[in-house]
Amino acid sequence: MAKNPDDQRLELLQGTLDMLILRTLQWGTQHGHGIGQAIRTQSDDLLKVETGSLYPALHRLEKRGWLKSEWGVSEAHQRAKYYRLTAAGKAQLSREQDRWSQLVHAIGRIMNPAPAGKE
Repeated sequence: MAKNPDDQRLELLQGTLDMLILRTLQWGTQHGHGIGQAIRTQSDDLLKVETGSLYPALHRLEKRGWLKSEWGVSEAHQRAKYYRLTAAGKAQLSREQDRWSQLVHAIGRIMNPAPAGKE
């Protein structure tokens, strides 16, 4: 029996969606659907951001001043809201990346502990 491709997807850790959105927008202005697609593509289809999570996150980040938006027309000739990273958003991304590195290091120490006496 074939496996459902959704079974291979990973759940996002709480708080990582904001970081992924900010990182995606570091590469340039994008509309909401494009941001979700970029996250999915960059993760080799392991991460899929649902609409019900993506758009509230975009609005929250905009309210915090980390994103700016303006209306435009998409590649499919549809009206779309385009988001871009602000200077405050770039600074926040840097903080998020630092925290992520600390988290990965801490989890790595637990998952792969140093042999006794090697710390």
